[in-house]
Amino acid sequence: MGRDAALLIFAMVTLIVGVDVLFLRHRLWPRLLTNVGIVLLFAAIYLRFMHRT
Repeated sequence: MGRDAALLIFAMVTLIVGVDVLFLRHRLWPRLLTNVGIVLLFAAIYLRFMHRT
């Protein structure tokens, strides 16, 4: 795993924790769906811009 991928993972985790704590602390299903959406967004960014074949 490269430095860019590690930075992307750190940003993703930071965003997920921040959104959970600030907005969705006591709402299970919206929290789960938002977290899945964030992970899919970061996966798309990784595959589009950082994936080296």
